[in-house]
Amino acid sequence: MPNSPSDPARPSDSGSPRRIRVQRRGPMLVEGPVEVELEDGTTVSSDRFRVALCTCRRSRRFPWCDTSHRARSSGTGDGPAAAG
Repeated sequence: MPNSPSDPARPSDSGSPRRIRVQRRGPMLVEGPVEVELEDGTTVSSDRFRVALCTCRRSRRFPWCDTSHRARSSGTGDGPAAAG
């Protein structure tokens, strides 16, 4: 869908860059709306003002985070089980 000058929710190509917040133990928070291209070439999209992208691949809604990382990140240390 092309950007419309009258649609403030969809920034123009010449607008500000997207902000992505990286968290050590959690999802990447991306200012939306976004389109994500998956490994198989399919595209999923969200028109929310902010989306959480799963980085641990435990989410049942991948690529969207469903907080599945919380169940495994409660341990101590920085090993793979706590990393995401």
